[in-house]
Amino acid sequence: MARTASGWISGFIGVVIFAGSLPATRAAVTDFDPIFLTCARASIAALLGLALLLGLRQPRPASADTPALLIVALGVVLGFPLLTALALQYVPAAHSIVFVGLLPACTAVFGVVRGGERPRPAFWLFSLLGTALVAGYAARGGIDASPAGNALMFAAIVACGLGYAEGGRLARRLGGWQVISWALVLALPAMLPGALLTMPPSFQGVAVPAWLGLAYVSLFSMLLGFVFWYHGLARGGIAAVGQLQLLQPFFGLGLAALFLHETVSWTMLGVTLGAVACVAGARRFSA
Repeated sequence: MARTASGWISGFIGVVIFAGSLPATRAAVTDFDPIFLTCARASIAALLGLALLLGLRQPRPASADTPALLIVALGVVLGFPLLTALALQYVPAAHSIVFVGLLPACTAVFGVVRGGERPRPAFWLFSLLGTALVAGYAARGGIDASPAGNALMFAAIVACGLGYAEGGRLARRLGGWQVISWALVLALPAMLPGALLTMPPSFQGVAVPAWLGLAYVSLFSMLLGFVFWYHGLARGGIAAVGQLQLLQPFFGLGLAALFLHETVSWTMLGVTLGAVACVAGARRFSA
């Protein structure tokens, strides 16, 4: 019980940290190219992760873990950051945040496929109900406004769900911060040259909000958030703790309204509050 509670607490902290990712990305892409932003955030986080691994003398993962670490890298180091950065050129952060409500169901599915978990049928009822609320909002609240932006967000969710589930499975053996650090290091040979090749010729026109956005997604979204998140998934269960992501839009919408001055509609709030109610139900029947 203590182990499970620790997982939920750690997962909740991770969700709070991740809630700022899309607003920060939205601020960053106003002055940075999406590809540069993706490569730069991964490179900065990878160098920090490498310093931790070397400083704490962590053993190298087994060669059998390399394919799984590659999946993590493709899902959460490259896939989700790049796809969301591209999507946020077409849709506002407040709109994209609600798509995050699809992540719990996606993560749970991959948790079953890759992690061998078997939640009770009632769990899926609450998980799918939360997903339906979010999908219904997307269909009603702007699918036609930007098909490209919405398609990119859906693709980002699938990539992220796979990366979350695979990382949570690995964290049971390697540890949460070790998983994301090794995945970042594995991606560094591709990300660092990508950042250098797409770097703007001058940074003089880059505003402070864009720099703050880059700093946030590099340190918090790409590294610290995963330390708590993977620890939570490993201890509390991928499918179960993954439902906490239904709370992420609630925090994210508030941040988008506070820092980006974006409009948060009553429909968005209603969908988010409905998703919160689904978390409680899903948690009760998660095992």
